[in-house]
Amino acid sequence: MATPARDRDEIERKLSAARTQLIIEKPFLGVLVLHLPLAAADAWCKTIATDAQAIYYNPRYIENLNLEQTKFLLAHEALHCALSHFYRREHRAKHRWDVACDLAVNAILVDDGLQPPPGALVEKACTGMAAEEIYPTIKDDNAGETIDQHIYDQEHGPDPAHGEGTRGGRPPDRSPHTDQPSRLDASRNDGEGPGTTDTSRESGGNLAKPPPSPSGGAREHLATQWQLRLAAAAQQALRAGKLPGSMARIVDDLLQPQLPWRMLLARYMTSVARSDYSFTRPSRREGAALLPGLRAAYVDIAIVVDTSGSIAQQDIREFIAEINAIRGQINARITLHACDAALAPDGPWIYEPWDELRLPARLAGGGGTRFTPAFDWAEQLERRPDLLVYFTDADGEFPPRAPDFPVLWLVKGKAPVPWGQRVQLN
Repeated sequence: MATPARDRDEIERKLSAARTQLIIEKPFLGVLVLHLPLAAADAWCKTIATDAQAIYYNPRYIENLNLEQTKFLLAHEALHCALSHFYRREHRAKHRWDVACDLAVNAILVDDGLQPPPGALVEKACTGMAAEEIYPTIKDDNAGETIDQHIYDQEHGPDPAHGEGTRGGRPPDRSPHTDQPSRLDASRNDGEGPGTTDTSRESGGNLAKPPPSPSGGAREHLATQWQLRLAAAAQQALRAGKLPGSMARIVDDLLQPQLPWRMLLARYMTSVARSDYSFTRPSRREGAALLPGLRAAYVDIAIVVDTSGSIAQQDIREFIAEINAIRGQINARITLHACDAALAPDGPWIYEPWDELRLPARLAGGGGTRFTPAFDWAEQLERRPDLLVYFTDADGEFPPRAPDFPVLWLVKGKAPVPWGQRVQLN
């Protein structure tokens, strides 16, 4: 059913007001939104959608939202684009990836004080996590539905009823619903500043049909454009003094790629390795003076593996292999133990620097998770560890206080840790 002209005008005013308020109150998000023309869509668009080149919306859906919820939705679509979610899926299942992207974006926006509309997927535990980190924590395809349609990355042919696109892609220099040059292209300046769009011109008249997904080459080009736009938006918001710390961290992570967990683990383990000077009496041929000599000391590292059932054996094997490769560089003595709610009865297993680190043939476990037994054991060792590395999903009972030696948590999943250094494994 067509939207009456008066209602259409009200919807356009709401969208324009939402965009204007974002520019004033949250310039980082507002500048990103300005790069996306707004187009009213026909029945294929149930709520709101983006193909990384425009925002499509169902007028009836927008009509039932308040202004704050409308601001959230526009920022939501812009962040999908700015974070290059359309380019980063790779081998991942589309539905799970879409859910992970929504959880990542919504956590950012809620943390920034925006009000989500009904049905938005929001999990506080996802705050600060990238979609790649969230994805492995989504167990199946029944994890919920996204509030929008990600038409920038479709797997099927065009379907007017559902808005499914193709990977073939339409020419990027045409608007989503006319044969005139797109206003989005007029604003494409490689991040030097946003262009302006005329919402009333774009959303009036003919309704937009479902666009096909950008092709592989076009998607790569869009990813580069959005990275430049992201940097430009961050600079403008910084100049205005309105770039929240959480947003700044996200920009840094995207513009300066994060180190993989293996590199972080190697850096941390290497930092605890040390070479000490010792004063030893030289041989008679060298004279009687006591001179400092460089003596390489081995490092005592305690490793605890969570065997509560939530950690797969393959994950443990990969982790042990990585530790083995790193310790060869730092002359480390490893004391390995396993723990679920209690310590494994067969442990610990001790590996001298010249021994190959091997996973025991059998690791008892499968129960609940308590970390206290492992730390009680480590604190009673004859020599205090230089570092304790705990491989876990961090979902369990922690000791009330941190030990007096450094702790590195290698975490699969979203759970936080109360102290120590946390490295995300996903």
